[in-house]
Amino acid sequence: MNYSWFIVALVVHLIAVVIWIGGIAAVTTVMFPAMRNCDAIERKISLFHQVERRFRPQARIAWMIVGMSGFYMVGSLNAWSWFAQARYWWMQAMVVLWVVFGLMLFVVEPLVAGPRVERKLATDPAAALARMEALHWTLLVLSLLVIAGAIAGTNGAL
Repeated sequence: MNYSWFIVALVVHLIAVVIWIGGIAAVTTVMFPAMRNCDAIERKISLFHQVERRFRPQARIAWMIVGMSGFYMVGSLNAWSWFAQARYWWMQAMVVLWVVFGLMLFVVEPLVAGPRVERKLATDPAAALARMEALHWTLLVLSLLVIAGAIAGTNGAL
C-alpha cells in the first residue's frame, strides 16, 4: 500500500463528506427555518427551488467522490473482509448511508419524489415542505450518528 496516496484519498474523502453532509446540515438547519419565516408561500417554494437547484449537483459530486475514495481506501487496506465482521459495523453503516443517499440523489428524487413533491407543492405546499423538512432532519441525524460511529470506530473506541 502506498501510504501517501492513502492519505490523499482520506483527505479527499473527508472533505467530500463535509461538503455533502454539511450541505444537508445547512439545508436542514438554515434553509427550512428561513422558509418558515417567509410570509408568502410562493417565496417559500422559490427559496426551496433555488437552494436545492444549487445544492443537488454539489451533493451528487461529493457523493461520487466519497464512494470512489472510500472504495480506494478499502482496497488499499485490503479490508474487504471487515464488512463481514460485526466490530466494523460503522463501515457497514457508512456504506448503507452512502447507498441510501445515492438512491435519493439519483433515483428517488428525480424519478419518484421530485414529480410527487411538485404536485404536492402545488396543492398543499405547507404539508409538502413540512414532510421534506422532516425527511432532511431524519437523514441529518442518521448521518451524524454514522459519522460519530466512524470516528469512534476508526480510533478504536468501539
